[in-house]
Amino acid sequence: MLFALFTAAWLGILTSISPCPLATNVAAISFIGKRLSSTRHVLLSSASYIIGRTLAYLIVAAIVVAGVLSIPGVSQFLQKYMNRLLGPVLILAGAFLLEWIRFAMPGLHAGSGLQAKAGRGGWWGPLLLGIVFALTFCPVSAALFFGSLIPLSIEHGSPILMPAVYGIGTALPVAVFAVFIALGAQRVGKAFDRLMQFEKWARRVTGMVFLLAGLYLILSHWFGWDAFSLFYE
Repeated sequence: MLFALFTAAWLGILTSISPCPLATNVAAISFIGKRLSSTRHVLLSSASYIIGRTLAYLIVAAIVVAGVLSIPGVSQFLQKYMNRLLGPVLILAGAFLLEWIRFAMPGLHAGSGLQAKAGRGGWWGPLLLGIVFALTFCPVSAALFFGSLIPLSIEHGSPILMPAVYGIGTALPVAVFAVFIALGAQRVGKAFDRLMQFEKWARRVTGMVFLLAGLYLILSHWFGWDAFSLFYE
């Protein structure tokens, strides 16, 4: 369970620093920072944005997982065959992370009108912006959320805890950028460049781990192969 919680947190962090979500996060917090002269207000508004984004991920994941687990037939089927299904799902998610498979994914887009309304609002303005941006899924973030977090939550029967940890993971990089923007815009560019380099390698390593884990689950639960038997036979 601890390893699963760590995985959920890592998936959240990787989602947040993927190019598309990272760009929207930096754009949103920069937009918030331009309107507010006080560092305290910038941090409070950024916190409101982070809470909105985290809540959106938590609510969507909780609804999907709780809905699946509440259907007796589906729940029993998943309890029996989840390990078999998880292997191909992880391989597919890994292929997306390694960019072996690409597709254009429609989603919600927050235009300048919505940003202006969010900007005129008090604390709820950035909160609304965070919710909308969280629902703007890109292929990589969709693969991490629907292809990794949702199966992980279903496997452990966790409609709240796993999504909550994932949501907190998505908030951590955003909080770091909020602090950088509050302190000074010059530091943001350097942090952004370094984070993009880190994201590239982190995504590739995670993709390879997903592929290997998926392959192991297929060999183990589809063909009955026990890799650990090589060590104790």
